Amino acid sequence: QVQLVESGGGLVQAGGSLRLSCAASGSIRSLNAAGWYRQAPEKQRELVASITTGGNTNYADSVKGRFTISRDNAKNTVYLQMNGLKPEDTAVYYCNAALVGYLRSYNVWGQGTQVTVSS
Repeated sequence: QVQLVESGGGLVQAGGSLRLSCAASGSIRSLNAAGWYRQAPEKQRELVASITTGGNTNYADSVKGRFTISRDNAKNTVYLQMNGLKPEDTAVYYCNAALVGYLRSYNVWGQGTQVTVSS
């Protein structure tokens, strides 16, 4: 079964840091473009950061300069380093990625990980 497994969420004080991980598992050849999204209560899911197969990155204005998305192709894993966290960053964070299998490709979402920033 092809899936994305997220980890690294938790409770942190304002100004603190967290590192989220998103690891692909199953019969895949590679993890291509990927992105981190978040959804706060009663709000729509929004794109936080994305990274292409070649490593080009893009960020939401609200997180520029504080968050960094990166990837380890050997481990089929994508990371989101979050520094200078603010209470408004509180949300469930989801990973999304294009995975290349041996017979087909997949667009997969992770199960989500809660990030809570206290003031």
